[in-house]
Amino acid sequence: MSKDTVWKRNEVESPCVRQCVVHPEARICTGCMRTIDEITQWSKMTADERSAIMLELPTRAPLLKKRRGGRAARLQR
Repeated sequence: MSKDTVWKRNEVESPCVRQCVVHPEARICTGCMRTIDEITQWSKMTADERSAIMLELPTRAPLLKKRRGGRAARLQR
């Protein structure tokens, strides 16, 4: 193996995009869409568990509806 070759394990990569903010209502990270439990347990999960979560992540986007504040929110009442 040359110095330029990077060794990688054959496992499901983390979906983390380093924009970690937990949505106050949905309780999932707005960056990767995982729950706090999923984030903390990720390194201990099997490849099958990680794959199942990865498949589910796109369905969570609607949980993060834009929060409306200011004048727009007052007008909706």
